[in-house]
Order: sequence, then structure tokens, then C-alpha cells
Amino acid sequence: MMGELRIGVLTCSDSRASGEYDDSVGLAIVAACEEREWMVVAYHVTARDIESITTSITEMADMDNADVIITLGGTGLTPRDVTPEATEAVCDRLVPGLSEIVRRAARGDENFFALSRAIAGAHDKTLVVNLPGGLGPAHAAFEALMGQLEAAVSQLRTQE
Repeated sequence: MMGELRIGVLTCSDSRASGEYDDSVGLAIVAACEEREWMVVAYHVTARDIESITTSITEMADMDNADVIITLGGTGLTPRDVTPEATEAVCDRLVPGLSEIVRRAARGDENFFALSRAIAGAHDKTLVVNLPGGLGPAHAAFEALMGQLEAAVSQLRTQE
């Protein structure tokens, strides 16, 4: 074990950002991180627009020093589903194997599995992973990624 991970959780949802709905999914992921004794250094809910998402990712990585940023929602095909574009805009390199793990883990939700555009990438030494916005698929994807997060962060920390 490489030590405690510093996690940022970013929910990308217009209805949750406006207060119309509670962010039960984001809070569940925060709780799952804390159960593993990972430090949640940032938790935000933002509207689904590229500027808000890129700003939040950059702040979590650069100001909060998150090792991993988990985004939730905004990965489908509607015009407001822009989380992958925002993620790609701030990442230096993509990590397609992690997004494949996310999709495989969410197989039970055929709409997410077939229509997901979720990606993963590295913003300097921070790993950014898009997860679905639904509680069941998000939790399944998070659990499936567990073994890979520490390995990815370890590699990112050794960059020259």
C-alpha cells in the first residue's frame, strides 16, 4: 500500500447544482472513500458546462492537491453531457483502460454501458476518472477501480 490517497469528488449535474435534488451519489462516493481511509480533500457539485467542470477539476488538482478526481454524471449523449470533453481539455494523457473498467463494471445498466462516453486521464500528477451519475452504476464502477487507483497514482507520482 502506497499510503493515503487524496480524493476529489465532483458531481456534474444541473439538477443537483441548482438544489432541485440532493447529491446522494456524490455523498455515497465520499463515504466509500472515507471507509477506505482515503482523505477527501474536495467535494463539489457543479452545473454541466465545460467551463465549470474544467475549473473545478483544475482547482481540485492544483489547489487541493488531489491524487484522484472522481467525476460523477454528464457522460451520456444529451447536449449538456460534457464531462468527457471537459476532462479531456484538462488532461495531458488519456488512460483508456480505466474507462473500459468503468464501462465493464456498469454492464447491468445497459443504457450506461452502451452509451457512455466516460473517459479517464492524467492532469499532471492527478488522475481524473469519469463515473456514471446513477448510484448503482457509480458504486459498481468505483468498486471495480479500487485496485487500479493506487497503482495509477504511484506511477503518476514517479513522473520526471
